[in-house]
Amino acid sequence: MERANAAYYATRDPFADFITAPEISQAFGEILGAWAVVTWQSMGSPDPVLLIEAGPGRGTLMADALRLVGRLAPDFAQALRLQLVETSPRLRAIQHDALAPATAAPIAWHDRLEDVPDGPFILLANEFLDALPIRQLVRTQDGWMERHVRDGNFVLHDSDPPPPPLDRRTVEPGGVIEICEPALAIAGLLARRLAGTVGVALFLDYGLDRPVAGETLQALRQGQPADPLLDPGEADLTAHVDFPALRDVALGIGATVHGPVGQGAFLTALGLFARTERLARGRPPGEARALIDGAHRLAAPERMGRLFKAMAVCHPSIGMLPGFEPVERTG
Repeated sequence: MERANAAYYATRDPFADFITAPEISQAFGEILGAWAVVTWQSMGSPDPVLLIEAGPGRGTLMADALRLVGRLAPDFAQALRLQLVETSPRLRAIQHDALAPATAAPIAWHDRLEDVPDGPFILLANEFLDALPIRQLVRTQDGWMERHVRDGNFVLHDSDPPPPPLDRRTVEPGGVIEICEPALAIAGLLARRLAGTVGVALFLDYGLDRPVAGETLQALRQGQPADPLLDPGEADLTAHVDFPALRDVALGIGATVHGPVGQGAFLTALGLFARTERLARGRPPGEARALIDGAHRLAAPERMGRLFKAMAVCHPSIGMLPGFEPVERTG
């Protein structure tokens, strides 16, 4: 999966095969920009502060966020130092063209999150973790086996049991546990950084909000499901994010974690629909309908609202963050 996705992102336009939330609605990036402002204030308004995006795609999310920040929070706009985690030279050029008009802040690119300098930070990562490589362990009557790929087919090899915290899950014979070691490493890296500096990392991705076993590896080619083993590097490979495992790692190191919660509830609490209504006013009817449909696509439970989740990892000194407040139920 790692080599296939590296080839895919280096040579193809991924947005020909799928569309992400920032491309669906500009309100998505704008309300995350507002979220970053409030979060920065809850951190004590450090100056400078690193505004990091992992997997920035075309730069659409960050450009929308920065335009709103520039209008509503010039003090934050002055304090931020933009850090982008992106390996593709082609996408870096696209990101530069999108972001240069939106901010006067210095922009730095990094191949890995580990390369981002130390300091107070706010990290945004939308549909970043799902593209990281996974391992699949299969429980058999005699123990654990790991799936490998050989000549376009899955084959099984002997394997050690799943590592913590996944080793606590009950899996029947024939069941599968997926392990995303890079995502677990990122959760650990951030939690260790947060032990020494104030900061928040926000992840939005599709995945699990409870610990379950099962296979989720999938491929998309030209917007349609495809065989993940066919023509490596020609399709986008993803797997559901195991948010409970990431939460366990971060909590075990001492960070505070909010969520995961459904993306629909998170975005609605941040004002997605109110912002969309304002954007739709005065637009031609077709554009207004497209804006409103985009908001529903992001938040409706039967669309992206339930499958996609939001989770924040933060310094223990930071209290409840916008979008994660408990929902009061009546009746």
